[in-house]
Parts: sequence; C-alpha cells; structure tokens
Amino acid sequence: MDFEFPAEQQSFQDEVIEFLEAHNDPEVFDVTRENMAQIVDTPERRAFMRKLAERGWMGITWPKEHGGQEGDGVYEYLLNEQLAYRGGPQIGKGVGIIGKTLIRHGSEKLKAEFLPKILNAEVEFAVGYSEPQAGSDAANMQLKAVRDEERNGWVLNGQKIWTTSAHFADWYWVGARTDQENKHRGITVFLVPMDHPGLDIHATWTIGDERTNEVYFNDVFVSDDYVVGEINKGFQYISEALDLERFTMFTISPILQRLELLIDYVKTQKRDGEPLKDDPQVRHMIAQLATQVEVSRVLGLNFVAKAGVGKKPPTGEASMYKLFATGTSKKLADASMDLAGPGAQLRVGTDVAPMKGRAESTYRYTVIDTIGGGASEIQKNIISRRHLGLPRNF
Repeated sequence: MDFEFPAEQQSFQDEVIEFLEAHNDPEVFDVTRENMAQIVDTPERRAFMRKLAERGWMGITWPKEHGGQEGDGVYEYLLNEQLAYRGGPQIGKGVGIIGKTLIRHGSEKLKAEFLPKILNAEVEFAVGYSEPQAGSDAANMQLKAVRDEERNGWVLNGQKIWTTSAHFADWYWVGARTDQENKHRGITVFLVPMDHPGLDIHATWTIGDERTNEVYFNDVFVSDDYVVGEINKGFQYISEALDLERFTMFTISPILQRLELLIDYVKTQKRDGEPLKDDPQVRHMIAQLATQVEVSRVLGLNFVAKAGVGKKPPTGEASMYKLFATGTSKKLADASMDLAGPGAQLRVGTDVAPMKGRAESTYRYTVIDTIGGGASEIQKNIISRRHLGLPRNF
C-alpha cells in the first residue's frame, strides 16, 4: 500500500486548504474543540457547511444515482482532516452515519426526503444509541417501541443519554427495542423530528466543557414511513454506522497539531537551566509519541483504502484505528501535562499558560474520546472476535 498522496489527491487537498483559508472565520473554527465537539451547532457553522455543499464536497463517496460523485474515500478523508486541523465542523454524521446507511438500507421515501437535504447541508441529526443501562453495549438498549396498528406506526417510551446534538438537531436517528425477547435482533432504527412534543431534552455537561443531553421519550409516535430498513434489524445498521463513526469522528489532524505544539514547546523551554530538548528521557518520549501518531495515521489510511464506494465499512480496521488513535491522543495529552509542569493546569486560552492551555483542555477531552463511539474495551472485543476470529469467551 502506498501511503503517499498522488498529484491529483494533493491538488484536491491544496484546493481545500485554499478554500478554508478564504473562509477562516473564528466563529466557525476553534482548534480547542476537538473530535466529537467539531459539530454544526451554531448558525455560523451551518452557513459554512452550506458553502461546502455548494462546492459538491458533501457527497464525494456517494453513488451518482443519489447525487454523489462515486469518488475515492481518500478525498473525503482529506477534506475531513483539513476541517479537523482547524477545529471546524465535520461532515461525518449526516454524510456518513445517516446518509450512507439510508443509501444501503433506507426506503425510497426516506432516500428522497433526506439524501438531497444532506447533500445541500440543510439538515442536522442527533444520534441516539446510549442509555443509562446501555452505554457501549448498544444491543442492550431498552427504549421501548410498541406497535400501534390503528395509526400504522410505533409509540416510543424511555430514555437516551449522551445525545450530543439533541439541542440543535432537526431529526433524531434513534434505536429502540421492538422485540423484548431477542437482544441483537430486536432493535429497530427510527427517524424522529426533534420538535416532537413527546421529546424532553435536558442538558448534561461533559468533563471537556461540551454539552451533551439526556432525552426522554413520552408516547412519541413514529409512523411506519420513518422506520429505517427492516424491523428488528436495527442493530446490524447501527453496527455498520458505528464503524463509520469510529473513523470519521476521531480524526488524526488534531493529534498531529498537538504533537507539533508540544515539540515546539520542548525546543524552547528549559528545566533546571538545561534545555528540555537535550534531556534523553524527553527525547525518548517525543520519539515514541511521534511513532505512535504515525502508526495512527497509517491505520486511518488503511481503513480508507478498504472502505470502497458502497461497501460495508471494514469493522476490524475501524476498531483498530479508533482504539490506537484515541489511546495515542490520550498519551500525548498526558505527556503535554507532564512536560509543561504545574503551569499546564491553567485553563485553555490562558495566554501565560504553556501552549496557551491546550494541554489542560486536551487532558480532559481525550478521556471522552476513548469512550465515544464505543469504549476502548469494546474495540478490543470487536478486534478479537471479528478480526482475529477468537471465540466470544476466550
């Protein structure tokens, strides 16, 4: 596998960089917001995403019959990485998780209603999988969907947690239990408008200073038209979508940026009168981190290479990337705190803080990254069973 970008791909990357430079708005880009916080949660960010859509960059890998370009996934990768490097909103949720799942499994009605809106950046989604008793174990969700034959639909009751986008999204992509007897084959995915009167949204603030939400369902009716795919096959769809989330929501560019920031800091600082850059232990730590970041980057490219147009995302590669990249990001945050000393505890944005407080904020943020999209322990289970072929009780 060739990990260098050929001229055509490099030219596209240069085009993206030029575009982002021309639209460099501090209301849109903030490097202190990383990964799961790079969302379309303000009017300024929504307006920016519409500009991306005008360039035709929202459906690069989609089939042409659905308005896409059937382009190589590396172009979507290059776009997302440049957005992430500047702390801009990501294209992953609507284009990837919802859009690609609808293309594979959605009804013609759902495709006609939602795919054009996604391509034009006219709609934002919240994703509801986690529940108080079903965090990383998505198959254990208990939000109950009961059949209503008279109205040709379903009535949903229960609770979701950690729904990051619930307070600004237009639609809720949510899994609910439609069969109480079958854990993995008893879940169905629904699309619910976020302004439904039966939804009650409560803010929850994370250790990374970002808002997520608890969402309560009180007799929420959903017609059959807004059932995604087949009844009781939702866990299959969710698993496929999570493979996309594990890759697209955890980009490598912010990690590279923070490594560069740490290296610049080490080059200029002294400890006990001696340059940090000359300390053999410090040099060893930086060399290890640089190696691990490069391995993370290559694991990401390996996922891109194997995720062809219209194909099911490669599960093992998604989990390997997510596990290694978020673990490396956490190690980098820990090292930044250690090397910067007590001043690293000053809050992000403090001018006198080492690296302007990035160490402090990423130290908090990287904990969340190892949990979102499936905790590290879950990724290890997936790799052992689906990639290495080990038995479940090994």
